[in-house]
Amino acid sequence: MSRVTARRRMRRISPTGEIQRPDTLAVEEPLEIRIGGESLAITMRTPGNDVDLVHGFLLSEGMIGVAEEIMAARYCAGTDDDGRQTYNVLDLTLRHPIPVRPKNFLTTGACGLCGKTALDEVRTLSRYPIAEGGAVVDTQVLSGMPDTLRSKQFLFEATGGLHAAGLFTTDGTALAVREDIGRHNAVDKVIGWALRQNLVPARDLVLIVSGRASFELVQKATMAGIPMLGAVSAPSSLAVDLAADSGLTLAAFLRGDTMNVYTHPDRIVATPNDTSMLA
Repeated sequence: MSRVTARRRMRRISPTGEIQRPDTLAVEEPLEIRIGGESLAITMRTPGNDVDLVHGFLLSEGMIGVAEEIMAARYCAGTDDDGRQTYNVLDLTLRHPIPVRPKNFLTTGACGLCGKTALDEVRTLSRYPIAEGGAVVDTQVLSGMPDTLRSKQFLFEATGGLHAAGLFTTDGTALAVREDIGRHNAVDKVIGWALRQNLVPARDLVLIVSGRASFELVQKATMAGIPMLGAVSAPSSLAVDLAADSGLTLAAFLRGDTMNVYTHPDRIVATPNDTSMLA
């Protein structure tokens, strides 16, 4: 398997002078997803957990609903300049073959889609509507999840260049944490893991991401039946609209002892005498 980090030389400039030394960087390589030998999509990702990634991607796009719909996932032959296997092409065999044709994936933000069209498409494709209730979390537990996520970002610690996503139980236990150069890939990897563990629909779990909450991340949570998404940074307007429309609780700016809850706040229970956390 390809390495997830690489060394490159750089010149460090500071007020005290300049030095040249190797630096550790996150690896970014293409992964081509094929179905029955036909190309479906290419994503730039950090190698590792590729099988989980494709499960999460196909679920997010409404192409599968359970792990058993993917019968096999095989790396295709491919070598780099040194003759080493690249593991950059993954060919899937589906239980029920589907025609592979060019399409505008929901995660691409493709031209021609307005906000209403995007919301309607997610509503149409989702197999696991988010019901009322589920995943009720205490504010102190929720506010601690980003710290737990950060403590498990081992590649970020080495490179400073990776996003992370984690699935948590309502008591704050991290079930799975994945890192990737792309925030959407990190989410696909944890959702794909959950799908392969028969945890989808994940109605009692919380998805935490290390950056902002975009439309595509809310979409992925919705498609997996996850009722709550927490983000360290800001949400986008369409992310809030989709969360409100889908019944998903969206909390952002999870930093220290504060948070902003944008939609369906009933799943977040403030600790007694600590209601200031719901900004």
